[in-house]
Amino acid sequence: MWLAWPDDDKQHGRVMLGIPRRYSHFVFGIIQSGLTSLIAAGIASFPAGNTLVFLAHWMVSWLIAWAAMLPIVLLAAPAIRAFSLRLTQEEGGSQTGRPT
Repeated sequence: MWLAWPDDDKQHGRVMLGIPRRYSHFVFGIIQSGLTSLIAAGIASFPAGNTLVFLAHWMVSWLIAWAAMLPIVLLAAPAIRAFSLRLTQEEGGSQTGRPT
């Protein structure tokens, strides 16, 4: 992920966040659960009357949904990834899902 403030001339005005790669699963889970619950809460809140009621309902619904989905995503993602690798195969014919 890149942020748009200059650090030095070598990075062309972009600074990399200092999160170690071993935590990428958690970063992915936070982003994925946040985006998914934001969209789902918006769809569920759409029947609200006026704009202010909609926005208030959407934000409260989103925070509740995100708090519920984050641990589920973090726990389920590795199992889902392993299952999807078992269901698919490499282009070269390997069925393990791992490069040879």
